[in-house]
Amino acid sequence: MSTLRRPVDGFALATMLLLCALWGVQQVAIKLAASDIPPLAQMALRSGLAALLVGLLCLLRGERLDVRDGTWRPGLLSGVLFGAEFLFIGEGLRHTHASHIAVFLYTAPVFTALGLHWRIPSERLRRVQWVGILVAFAGIMLAFGGGWLEGGITPRMLWGDTLGLLAGLSWSATTVVVRGSSLSEARPTHTLLYQLLGGFALLLPIALFTGQASHLSMTGTAWTSLLFQGVIVSFASYLVWFWLLRRYLASGLSVFSFMTPVFGVTAGWLVLREPVGLFFILGAALVLAGILIVSAPGLLRAAAPAAGLRPGRIVP
Repeated sequence: MSTLRRPVDGFALATMLLLCALWGVQQVAIKLAASDIPPLAQMALRSGLAALLVGLLCLLRGERLDVRDGTWRPGLLSGVLFGAEFLFIGEGLRHTHASHIAVFLYTAPVFTALGLHWRIPSERLRRVQWVGILVAFAGIMLAFGGGWLEGGITPRMLWGDTLGLLAGLSWSATTVVVRGSSLSEARPTHTLLYQLLGGFALLLPIALFTGQASHLSMTGTAWTSLLFQGVIVSFASYLVWFWLLRRYLASGLSVFSFMTPVFGVTAGWLVLREPVGLFFILGAALVLAGILIVSAPGLLRAAAPAAGLRPGRIVP
């Protein structure tokens, strides 16, 4: 297949909006089923289910996961970080709103830019990107502190919001490991499999140790949430995302991914009736603006080939 990527068309636009909606509402799905199956147990089971599906897909394709190719060490590390991300998400959802987790999780691009700046010389931050980082962190402080001043945030919610931020940090660390190791040249299914297996291996013992996997009520809501997360989100949506990246310019696709927190906040408000304060809305807007500023140079480099300019590297 040709490596030439196409500009985003109507099909890609519709698909990206669907993916962003799925990614945005997954925290709401977890919280909806939390009374039947605790969040950590959901995280473990969804990772295990998705890993099984990815493994079966690899078998059908004849893709063999060979640990002798040098990917097992970064694969193990990325799996631990992936598990830590969902550990923080699961625990965070027990203390704060799903809409808050949706926003703080997507601070990951900012932390990723900082990590790549220190690790990879070609990823040094430009002056405008430092401005974006300051804007994003100002948004974080406004979302935290503003809600406290409004009286709408308790110490428990503040802890949950902090866990959401740690989830974003863990996600960014996973990206830095993949980008700076042999995993950057591995098959996407293999990279995803490492992460899903690592998440399952880390989260299941913790869920059992904390008692979150001892009392499960497999109601219709619980099954729906697990199947949605394991089959639709962790398996199908990620594979569709990789498929899009192989056919369309990453610049156009990445812009739409910033819609994910918007869907998350909206779903939390509509489905869970979560309050959305003015300071949180303003803080979330600053976070998204900062992410766009930080990501802009990479998006422009990726778009350069389509404009007939000097070729740039396409980064998922």
